[in-house]
Amino acid sequence: MLTIKRLDIDEAYAIIAAARAKANEIGEPVCIAVTDESGNLLAFERMNGSKITSINLAIDKAYTAAGVQKGTQLLGEVSQPGAPAYGLSSTLGGRMVVIAGGVPVLVDGQVVGSIGVSGGSPTQDLEVAEAGLQGFAESKT
Repeated sequence: MLTIKRLDIDEAYAIIAAARAKANEIGEPVCIAVTDESGNLLAFERMNGSKITSINLAIDKAYTAAGVQKGTQLLGEVSQPGAPAYGLSSTLGGRMVVIAGGVPVLVDGQVVGSIGVSGGSPTQDLEVAEAGLQGFAESKT
């Protein structure tokens, strides 16, 4: 029998709150998605003024990060033509995202969930997602 660790709803909302605070700080309205360890959506927020196209992108960035257990920013280079993961973005019905902004949430080296952010530049999305991770870490202390 397996024992699975996963984020609970309060932790998901702590991640969203920290990410939202960073997005407000940098002046970029975004969509923020938090999933469990399997990439299933736990919580979502669409900030006022965020783009409608960012809704699914944020969810799919979180899904990708949970699934590959890596940040989506690491997938861009390896998914270019001729690279080992070329075509990755067209798999699983197009849900695999190779743009920065999706990161796994780790506890003791184990993926317990993920966050996906979309609405700014890839650099801004990653910055907001990392702020969400920091908020999670601070909620545990």
